[in-house]
Amino acid sequence: MASFPAAAQMKIAVLDYQMALLESDAAKRYATDTEKKFAAQLQRLRNLETEAKRLQERMERDGSKLTQTELEKLELEFRQKAREFQVQSRELNEAKAGADREMLETLKPKLDQSVEAVLKAGDYDMVIDRAAVVEVKPQFDITRQVIERLNSLR
Repeated sequence: MASFPAAAQMKIAVLDYQMALLESDAAKRYATDTEKKFAAQLQRLRNLETEAKRLQERMERDGSKLTQTELEKLELEFRQKAREFQVQSRELNEAKAGADREMLETLKPKLDQSVEAVLKAGDYDMVIDRAAVVEVKPQFDITRQVIERLNSLR
């Protein structure tokens, strides 16, 4: 029971670390830039998917009317498109994951610096991750302050 008075005097804040990261101006710029950077690859994937679906539909629709040779040719083409789709999809995912890691490595120190500055300015004794909290009053949530501080850093 003796610890309750001490806990009552503690100044506690709640922080949604992921939201602070994702809602920052830098993360929003990164998302826009990444979308542009990978747009051509994504379009190629969509085209491959469309072509594969078209081949599959043709095999289902016309399969009984086609000769064995024509059907085998369509099946081969379909498998090639599917394989190409898998390869390009994996390459895109790996490139995107690498870009995400680079962004995180660049932004994380600034985010940590922003958190520290807000904690120091607010003289907080403890910070709890928002994911661990069921409900919190807005005055205890420092996420917006951290985002503003992060956005002010260059």
